[in-house]
Amino acid sequence: MAEEQKKETVENVEGQENNEQVVETAEEVTENDEAARFQSELEEKDKLVQEQVDRVKRLQADFDNFRRRTRQEKEELSAIVSQNLIKELLPLLDNFERALAADLSAESSSLKDGVEMIYKQFVATLERNGLEPINAVGQKFDPNFHEAIMRAADETQEDDTVMEELQRGYSVCGRVVRPSMVKVVSN
Repeated sequence: MAEEQKKETVENVEGQENNEQVVETAEEVTENDEAARFQSELEEKDKLVQEQVDRVKRLQADFDNFRRRTRQEKEELSAIVSQNLIKELLPLLDNFERALAADLSAESSSLKDGVEMIYKQFVATLERNGLEPINAVGQKFDPNFHEAIMRAADETQEDDTVMEELQRGYSVCGRVVRPSMVKVVSN
């Protein structure tokens, strides 16, 4: 009987060891399952975070593009307004030039001096805002910058050369606002 009890005790101990191994194995499997679950959750969270980061980057790029486009549109609009204003002021500039070219008597020389000072100030202001006269006389005729009003023969010059400027042309910031009215050589 003692041997039977001993056998039972050994079997119980072996059974407990087996049970402990089963429990340990079950715990390891549970821990592995939890680790795998945590790993997959972590990967999902990383994926979501990366998607949000990409979304923020796209929004930032869109905003930068919007800002750049808006700045460009403002500059273009400002240039157009400036060109239109200067274009409307050109007849006034022409009248100043005519007034200065007029032959005035000695008594009105102070008037002429005053008109000349206003003219110089006016031209300086227009030039600071981008006004540039178009050079015409002696240049090859270019329909982008010149408007041919007359043709004349002159054996001393080449064909299509501007021989006389009848009205000065101007450009603002590289854009022609008024072409020069010219007389062109035609042999």
